[in-house]
Amino acid sequence: MADLPLALALGAGMLAAVNPCGFALLPAYLSLLVLGDDSPGRSVAVGRALTATAAMTVGFAALFGVFGLAVQPVAGQVQQHLPWFTLVFGALLAAAGVRVLAGRRLPGMTPQLKRAPKVTRSLPSMALFGAAYATASLGCTIAPFLAIVVSAFRSGSAAGGMVLFVAYAAGMGLVVGAASLAVALTRSTAVPRLRRLGAIAPRLGGALLLLVGAYVAHYGWYELRVQDDPATADPVIDTAGAVQRALADALDAAGPAVIAALVALLLLVTLLIRRRGRTGRRVRADEPGAPERPV
Repeated sequence: MADLPLALALGAGMLAAVNPCGFALLPAYLSLLVLGDDSPGRSVAVGRALTATAAMTVGFAALFGVFGLAVQPVAGQVQQHLPWFTLVFGALLAAAGVRVLAGRRLPGMTPQLKRAPKVTRSLPSMALFGAAYATASLGCTIAPFLAIVVSAFRSGSAAGGMVLFVAYAAGMGLVVGAASLAVALTRSTAVPRLRRLGAIAPRLGGALLLLVGAYVAHYGWYELRVQDDPATADPVIDTAGAVQRALADALDAAGPAVIAALVALLLLVTLLIRRRGRTGRRVRADEPGAPERPV
């Protein structure tokens, strides 16, 4: 496998995380890591961020894989109807935000049990969120995915296509993972401040869901209008597009190596913080007057 296609697949996956159709969903995902009901330590928060990122990446990659391989022969016809899903999905997301703003919880997909993890941050929910993220992003990202990954499968190189597919998913996971780790490491500082807001804190997540859902739905409506008139202009989409292009340009300039190094650095910081915490607890336990540790 040549290095160039592999680098292209990895870079395309990174840019897929901040594509014009679905990049607004990334803040909504990160808010789930911040606005939880508990206050875990940094190491626990980092572990949750990594597992949630993995689940979300799996859902994202699975949707792209199914669509790319199964729908590729009629991708052009299916792509014409994708804006309708984007519009409906955005409307549902906005409705969920309104529900949270009203002080009500989102309905769970499983029965609520005592001490059970919140459904909004469970691995199946994160995988479904990743699949929804991918579906909202299909209209903007399916063309490079088909050109880079699916073409390798169609050329008869199943192994090569699988390598490119994994690289594409890894690129997306790198970007989401770096953002998730950064949020997890700063969560212990942000959460106490949010706690002071009391009942307002959960509603911040609802307001973010409402804004994100409204944007996604608006983007789906914009895509439908563009199908009828390619010259259609929209100030909301133009403004958001400028932000998205800045993010995409920054990721493109950084490259996979820099993002991977950033993830490694964040993990190293987590290990150092965890070791420092253990050392501090050991010193306090050895201080005069401290309770004796059981033998």
